[in-house]
Amino acid sequence: MNYLNKKTVEDIDVAGKKVLVRCDFNVPFDAEGNISDPKRIDEALKTIRYLVDHKAKVILCSHLGRPKGEFNMKYSLAPVAAYLSKALGQEVKMAKDVIGESAKSIAASLQDGEVELIENVRFHKEEEKNDPAFAKELASMAEIYVNDAFGTAHRAHASTAGVADYLPAVCGYLIQKEIKYLGSAINNPVRPFTAILGGAKVADKLTVISNLLEKVDTLIIGGGMAYTFLKAEGNEIGKSLCDDSKIDYCKEMMEKAKAKGVKLMLPVDTACVKEFPNPIDAEVETTVVPVDQIPADMEGCDIGPKTMELFADAIKSSKTVVWNGPMGVFENPTLAAGTLAVAKAMAESEAVTVIGGGDSAAAVEKLGFADKMTHISTGGGASLEFLEGRELPGIACLNEKDA
Repeated sequence: MNYLNKKTVEDIDVAGKKVLVRCDFNVPFDAEGNISDPKRIDEALKTIRYLVDHKAKVILCSHLGRPKGEFNMKYSLAPVAAYLSKALGQEVKMAKDVIGESAKSIAASLQDGEVELIENVRFHKEEEKNDPAFAKELASMAEIYVNDAFGTAHRAHASTAGVADYLPAVCGYLIQKEIKYLGSAINNPVRPFTAILGGAKVADKLTVISNLLEKVDTLIIGGGMAYTFLKAEGNEIGKSLCDDSKIDYCKEMMEKAKAKGVKLMLPVDTACVKEFPNPIDAEVETTVVPVDQIPADMEGCDIGPKTMELFADAIKSSKTVVWNGPMGVFENPTLAAGTLAVAKAMAESEAVTVIGGGDSAAAVEKLGFADKMTHISTGGGASLEFLEGRELPGIACLNEKDA
C-alpha cells in the first residue's frame, strides 16, 4: 500500500470552503474533569491553524471515550472546545449535537477562518457501524474532508472513512507525518534496520512478527511475549507468562528468521518475582537469573542486565529502530529497568528512532526520553496494523495525488 502518494491539505484549495476535519481528541481527564494530557489535541493544531490561516470554514469532529452510541455528557467534547479556543486564540464554537440542528446551523453560519467543534461522533451508534446514511449527513455539512486522526485510521467508521465517499478527501499534517516516518521506516529503511517488540502477548503481535521478518536485519523480542519464545527453545520458564497454543508458531518464526538471515534476539537473563506486584507499582523483590534457570515458583517480569546490554549494543549499531511494546512490567519502578534501558539506548543512538504508540509511547514519555526520539506515533493500534502491513481504512479512502 503506497500511502505516501495521498493528497494533503496543501494539495487542495480550501479558501472559503467548509472543511470537515476528523481529529483524534480522545484525551484523558483527571478526577476534577480537566484534560490531564492534551498531547493529541496539540498534535492537531498544525492542520487546524493551516486551515484557519487559509480562510477555510473549519468543522472539527472526533470521538471521546466509549459512550456506546448514546448522548452521554460525561463524554462531551466541550472541554476540548475550551482548550482549543485558548490554543488558537479565537472562539471554537461548540455544537450541542453531531448531525442535528445545532451542528448544522453553526456550520452554515461559519465565516472564513472560523472554527466549529461538533459533539462526540460516537454519541450515534451509526458512527462505529460506518452507516452510509449517517456518513452522508455528516458530509452534507462540508465541501472537503480532511482526516488527521491517525489513532483511529485503522477503523472503518463513518467519520474516519465513510464520509470520503461523499467528499474530496485529503490528509492533514499529523497523518502525513505518521506515514512519512512509519512508512519510510518499514518500506525504505536506512540499514541496519532493527525492530523491537515487547508487550504481554504473542497473539497480539503474530502478523507483526511475520511481516517484520521480511523487512528487518535484527528482530529483538522482549516483554511477556519473550517467554513463549524461550519455552519454544526448550527452556523451563516457571510461572512466567506463556501462550502454549503459540509455541509452534514461535518455532516457525525462529526458523523463518534463520532462513531469511535475520538475527532474532531473545533475552539471556531475566528479573523474576515470587508474586506479581499488587497494586502494580507496589515494592517488589527481584531475583536475576539466566533464562534457562528460571525457578519453578517464580515469574519473569523484566529483562535482566546482560540482556539490557545486548539489546542496547544492537540498537547502537543500527541506523533505523522501530519499537513497539515494553520490555517488562514498566508500570512498576523496579520492573521498568529493561524498558528504561531500551529507551535510553534509542535516545543515545544516531539512528532514526520510531516509537509505535501505545505502551512504548507512554513509557518513553514517562521516562523523559520523548524529545530524543525521531518520531512517536499517536496511534497504538493503528501503528501496529501499519507494522503488520495491513491496509488502514482511514488512509486508504483518501484521494491519490495526481500522476
